[in-house]
This record gives sequence, structure tokens and C-alpha cells, in this order.
Amino acid sequence: MTDSAQARAAVITRYRGGFPRGLTWITREGESELDTGMDFGIHRMARGEVSRDPTSKETAWILFSGQVEVELGGTRTQVARTSLFEEAPTVVHVPAGTSVRLVAQSDEVEWGVVCATNPKSFEPRIFFPQDIQDELRGKGLVQDGAVRNVRLAFDLAVRPESNLVIGEVINYPGRWSSYPPHHHAQTELYHYRFTLPQGYGHAELGEDVHKVRQYDTVKILGGLDHPQVSAPGYGMYYLWVVRHQPDNPYRGFEFAEEHRWVLDAQQQGWRPKSAGER
Repeated sequence: MTDSAQARAAVITRYRGGFPRGLTWITREGESELDTGMDFGIHRMARGEVSRDPTSKETAWILFSGQVEVELGGTRTQVARTSLFEEAPTVVHVPAGTSVRLVAQSDEVEWGVVCATNPKSFEPRIFFPQDIQDELRGKGLVQDGAVRNVRLAFDLAVRPESNLVIGEVINYPGRWSSYPPHHHAQTELYHYRFTLPQGYGHAELGEDVHKVRQYDTVKILGGLDHPQVSAPGYGMYYLWVVRHQPDNPYRGFEFAEEHRWVLDAQQQGWRPKSAGER
């Protein structure tokens, strides 16, 4: 498969019509084409529906919307989310072999679900919105062209036994994120939502550029730069999940050297002259 063919296969667009009730797997660990080493899917629940299967892998549920009762370790907890863009998520994170009971308490509940093979044991935990790190990045750089919010649920420092790193990005309309271009050896997934259903953006995968829309998912191979941009007028959300490599966990990314200059607040780039100066 050529690099361009790989990039095309990495953009999963077949769910643009939305997801049915139940659990829909979008990509699976061990699949023959562009394996990310992760299972990723969307689980939609209706009021009163109960999910309580024990996990066979390390699993994280990221609450996208709705109100849910989570029973974990004999404790019942009420969690809710009304906006991807304005509110941080609740993330339920457990090792393999854990019993988790989820009860939908609103008409619509939606989760992002991520799994990875991991024989290690660790303490099951619910990360509440107040536990999520929320960082404003890009402010004051290149005329604020890449201002965005980056949320981090957990990484190697917080969950050293995990094989995953999980977070979210709120990409402002007409702005860039994952910028300046950067890369890392580990595979990654992005899953997209927009402030309006017709919203769109563009995802770079190395030298290839792809339009992304509501409900799309992108598989990012290790080593590829992957900056993102949202069309003006449309806020873009994406869930991001990195899979640690054996003996090479994700500790951060490397910027493309030719674009590193944009990190210097003294270099704002070209500005057009105002009409009165022409």
C-alpha cells in the first residue's frame, strides 16, 4: 500500500449518518489494515438501558452526552454531560477483568469506548470533569491562529500502568490545532464532532490532506505529522487517544523543525496592510 493509499484508508467516513443504538465498533485492535493497537467505538444508550459486561481488556469510557449512573467497586455515582464543547468529560477507566455497570438515566446517552490489551492490574477510577486538565494553547502565537483548548484525562504520569493516553481538543472556528505540525512514534486516534452537523475541517496526515466531518474517525500512524484545521464558523471537537508502544511509552511529541519558529511570540508572521495603508 502506498503512503497516499494508507492515508486514505486511515480516514473512516462510513458513519457520517450517525450511530445506531448499542455499541458500534469503528476500528479494532489487530485488524489487518493500519492496526492502531486499539479498539474504538461509540456506545449509544436509551433511558433505563443497562450495560454491565465485565471487561476483557483495559477499557475507558468517555462520556459524550447524557446522564448515567456508574457502578464501580460497589459504589454508585451519578455523572452527566450536556456539551462536548463547553464541559470537560467524565472518563471511567478500568483494567481487564473489571465489572462496570452503566445505567442510562436520560433519553439519550453516548459514550466513546476505547480498549487495549493490557495484562497489568491497576486501580479502577472515574475521572470527573474537575480532574481533567484543561490548557489553552497557542495564545499570543502567530496572531492567535492556533488557539485551542487541550484537555487531558490521563497520561503516563497519572496512569503509569495504562497502555493509553486520553484527551480532547476544542478547535476554534477557522483556527488550527495540533500545530505547529508534530509527530510521535506511537499510533493515535482522532474522533470528530462539530458545533453544527454540516461542519467540517481538514486533517493532515503527512503530505496528505483529508476533509473530516461529523462522526469521522482518523487513524494516525506513528511518525506522521498531523495538524488539524476547522472551517470558519464551525467549532471542531476531537477525542484523541494515543497507544503506548511496548518499551516506548508516549511522553510527548516532536515538532516539525521547519515550523518551530511559530512558537516564538516575537515572530507573528505576515500581516496584511489595512486598506488605509495601501
